[in-house]
Amino acid sequence: MADAKPTLFSIPVHRAFADALAQGLIDCYADGALGLAEGLILLPSNRARGAVQAAFVRAGGKGLLMPRLAVIGDADLDESVGLALDALDGTEPIPPAIDPLRRRLLLAELIERHTPEGEAPIGGAAAFQLADGLARVIDQLHYEEVRPRALTDLDLGAFAEHWQASLGRLRLLVDHWPAVLAATGSIDRAERRNRLLDRVSAGWCAAPPARFVVAAGITTAAPAIARLLRTVAGMKRGMVVLPGLDQAMAREQWDALGPTKADPENPARPLETHPQYHLKLLLDRMAVSREEVQPWPAASAFDGPEARTPFASLLFAPADYSARWQAAGDLSAATAGISGAVFADDGQEAQGIALLMREAIETPGRTAALVTPDRALAERVAAALARWGIKVDDSAGQPLARTPPGALLLLLAELAADFDSVKLVSLLGHPLVRKGEERTAWLDQLRRLDLILREPGLEPGWPGVTARIAGRVADPKARGHGRAVEVEPWWRELAAALEAALAPFAAGSQPPAALLSALQAALDYLTGDAVWAGPDGRMLAGLFDQWALARGDGPARVDPGDFPAMLGQLLAQASVRPPYGGHPRLFIWGLLEARLQRAGLMILGGLDEGRWPAATQPDPWLAPGIRRLLGLPAPERQQGLAAHDFAGALGASEIVVTRAQRSGGDPAVASRFWLRLTALAGDLPEPAPGGVPLTRLAAMLDVPPGDPQPAARPAPCPPVANRPRKISVTAVDRLARDPYAYYANAMLGLSKLDPLSAAPDPRWRGTRVHKLFEDWVRDGATREGFEAELDALRHDPALDAIARAFWLPRVEPALRWAAAQLLDAEGRKPLGVELRGETVVDGITLHGKADRIDRDAEGRLAIVDYKSGGAPSAKAAYDRLDNQLGLLGLIAQRGGMERIDPAEVASLEYWSLRPDRRAGGAGKISNIYGPRSGLKSAGEAIDHAADALADLAARYLIGDAPFAPGEAAGYGDYDQLMRRDEWFGRGEGG
Repeated sequence: MADAKPTLFSIPVHRAFADALAQGLIDCYADGALGLAEGLILLPSNRARGAVQAAFVRAGGKGLLMPRLAVIGDADLDESVGLALDALDGTEPIPPAIDPLRRRLLLAELIERHTPEGEAPIGGAAAFQLADGLARVIDQLHYEEVRPRALTDLDLGAFAEHWQASLGRLRLLVDHWPAVLAATGSIDRAERRNRLLDRVSAGWCAAPPARFVVAAGITTAAPAIARLLRTVAGMKRGMVVLPGLDQAMAREQWDALGPTKADPENPARPLETHPQYHLKLLLDRMAVSREEVQPWPAASAFDGPEARTPFASLLFAPADYSARWQAAGDLSAATAGISGAVFADDGQEAQGIALLMREAIETPGRTAALVTPDRALAERVAAALARWGIKVDDSAGQPLARTPPGALLLLLAELAADFDSVKLVSLLGHPLVRKGEERTAWLDQLRRLDLILREPGLEPGWPGVTARIAGRVADPKARGHGRAVEVEPWWRELAAALEAALAPFAAGSQPPAALLSALQAALDYLTGDAVWAGPDGRMLAGLFDQWALARGDGPARVDPGDFPAMLGQLLAQASVRPPYGGHPRLFIWGLLEARLQRAGLMILGGLDEGRWPAATQPDPWLAPGIRRLLGLPAPERQQGLAAHDFAGALGASEIVVTRAQRSGGDPAVASRFWLRLTALAGDLPEPAPGGVPLTRLAAMLDVPPGDPQPAARPAPCPPVANRPRKISVTAVDRLARDPYAYYANAMLGLSKLDPLSAAPDPRWRGTRVHKLFEDWVRDGATREGFEAELDALRHDPALDAIARAFWLPRVEPALRWAAAQLLDAEGRKPLGVELRGETVVDGITLHGKADRIDRDAEGRLAIVDYKSGGAPSAKAAYDRLDNQLGLLGLIAQRGGMERIDPAEVASLEYWSLRPDRRAGGAGKISNIYGPRSGLKSAGEAIDHAADALADLAARYLIGDAPFAPGEAAGYGDYDQLMRRDEWFGRGEGG
């Protein structure tokens, strides 16, 4: 049979492969009985099997018995190939393939255990990641049937030292891997595929099956597949049908694709990026010439224009032959039905594609498909269609890491490895946590906890949260005391359960199984069965089961900090396929899914370099030159396959190609496929649904109709009866500088929330410095006491590494200077710190708190305010924008301060703790009055501040003046509320 003339066909790119194949087989074998059903069709992937099934239904109508379908491609090889082994039941069974996760764990363990001399050891997540690349190398060696011992025969004198070291480690691992694999009683999946296919080939060579056998759409050039295809092509009732073999390409161009075998006398590199190279390699390995391939005789109703096939051939002519484009002549027939759109960014690109798909289903029976390797674009399009209530099946699925159960697992692992309040709140608020009737009460407690955690200074870890809550519970005057009382029992139970479940993460390096069990226990506590429900939950449960079945294989111990990265790698590589139920005429296909399929409208999206074709991913184990020496495919061959996919999709009758000028916020470069297409076909017409250019529609989709109407400068004017009659000294300054900010804070009750997990910010640092001096003065203000307070500040757990390294050494000299000012002052004695007081001025209750009040030798009062930054200027006080100290002096003079008898105020002082380098890091005492100021004494400053309060109260608190944003207001917390950017700079008249 080896000498029999092979039977090979090719379906050109303008034909719809699956439909033309089905029609041709029906024409040849459908005899009204079981002639068609007795056949066997070998296909490259499960998706191709579904496409061929659908094509038979379209072509054969009702009552058709289809041939048996088996998948033999390297991407989707499964036991359906056993359909071809019916006559070989008595043969010795082939060992099972090792589970992919178990193999990766074993390889990671090998990487950790075996370190070449002079090399640094690799472990944890790095070993786990490298194990994935090592598994691919082993598979490729099997696919290409390269002996692992060939690694030891390589001369690497011309390669860099790091590649030589990498190969040394690879040799060591390959030497040990066979023994490790044999101990499991299984073999590599790629080796098992080769054995299965060779067994089929041998059986069919010895006894060809009586039924007809068709190998269709298979382009994988692995030697085992090539041998099987050669066997099928040589059988009396066998045939091979190739997709898109370029039979019109001139012989010299075909030869220019380069050699398919290594030839020492001809070191020319093959053109592996060409869409026909892998087909040439397949034919050469089958020992078949291109001239022996016949055109497929059948057509279908879904074919594109016949001129599209020679156009695709010309489009991808090798660079040395692209000059023929100038002699191409009229290409209008070939380019009819091709249009293109260039969008401003990938967001608008997704909107435009969704509009095209939405328009397509307005025509009964019409289908539309987006073909793109860009997963982000596919997800954007699906989301854009959902706005119209259209659910579309994304056949590539969604990474498990981005599904609710996967995201919850990763959040939990990251929190267990490195506690952080942002992760904590995100985890506890996840939709799967306490899903059901108790979720409302759970979220109420979570909101209380969220507010409690939003101030800087939170101590790290679970104890820090517990201490923050306990501190609020113990202090009835603390902000959020009521919330803390309500949340404390809930938090105590939650923290105890999670700390117990996640205890292995706190115990240092652990076996991976122990860390996984800890996460499972925590998931069960938080969600019950909800995390394991649905397709994504079942896949996650399967991953846990696979790890459990690995029986402790893999790295002996893993650092908990590395474990989230290991899980992330696993979950990102597992795809959850969508359940059926999407729109029956709309599809989103990846390149693998789009092979052999066709829709009425084909949208080829994401034609930017790095997206289609995807950027080449480097092999961490083998340099490109080493791969060539071993006979392994270059990474660039994937770009050739992507080009073949593009050429195949380009054969449809109606095509829209799209790209974006910016992707992910960065400028994008047009794909080489786009550049070739526009260079050969010229400017492509832009689709215009409803007569409006598509790019314009996409840009306008979310823009409200009409001209923009900027907001006017706000000026809320509540009734006088509703205005406050009580105001703090700091609120007076806010009212003076920005009446709108005062209105939003005092009347609307709005205040800015601190971020979760906030680092010590200027406000926290100021509060902490105030506390230092408050505690010191209360304890007697001794030198020893100050050193104790300073030492407590150094060891404050709320200080992060940056504050401890930079802020604290910088501010310490200023703190010592301030302490010395008090210790060395003669005749001046502190009367109290953090003293509260209030008084009534013209019917308005004024209240405030003084940082410190001293009494001098003459019995007069000195009011001190600490500033961790710069102090306000005397000019600000004169301009009535800084009235704080003056109003505190007013309260003190009137006897409104607690535990302080009324007395004359002789001094109003700001103690600035901003280090002055010229003074050795000391601070500075400044007054809001003086010889160079409009205010000459403390008394004048107090009277001036009282006049400012009277004026402000008359206008805003007792009067009816609107609370408009102030002229002196800088950018603040309420800019978005006042829509500042819409009116600022336009003037009062707008």
